Amino acid sequence: MGKMLAVTLLGGMLAFTSLTVSAYESELFSLKNRWEHTVTQTPKSEREDILSALADEANALAEQHRDTADVLVWKGIVLAALAREKGGLGALGSAKDARDALERAIEIDPTGNNGSAYVTLGALYDRVPGGLISFGDSDTAEQMFQRALEIRPDGIDVNYYYAAFLQDEGNDQAAKEHAERAVNGTARDSRKASDEALREDAASLLNSL
Repeated sequence: MGKMLAVTLLGGMLAFTSLTVSAYESELFSLKNRWEHTVTQTPKSEREDILSALADEANALAEQHRDTADVLVWKGIVLAALAREKGGLGALGSAKDARDALERAIEIDPTGNNGSAYVTLGALYDRVPGGLISFGDSDTAEQMFQRALEIRPDGIDVNYYYAAFLQDEGNDQAAKEHAERAVNGTARDSRKASDEALREDAASLLNSL
């Protein structure tokens, strides 16, 4: 009788865990799709409001799943996109929150969601101001991009953002190499629209070098 009760309770706990995982995965899948639609198809004038709402959702999901790397990576990606749309000093709070979420995700999963966390961190460290204003730092950006390349050397995103970084650093030859890699890179099935948009950006960058 005791064994039967234990088995029943264990089965119930496993079923509850499965339902919980399925629920958060469904929410995360929806968040990813809406983010991708926003950054690739929504007019620029409308993006900030939509990304702000998505950031609220990502924050709420991360509160419920504080130790789930994928959730934290996507919180960071959404907040980084929001910071990019805001621009200026008003973007610094979102950028810092994005950095913190991504660094926590890497603590949990050192591969950083197949390199995605490192790519976004590299772009953040590259784009935000440094010094006393914020955390921007070109050496750290370089380290993040290199780590992402170790994990996913044919990634369109990492090669494009790294190429843009190298161009800003005055290293046009290396920028050209990585822009070519981005143009010839592999789009991810789960991020096809955004990767293809970055492929086009990489082609434009390559033509300018």
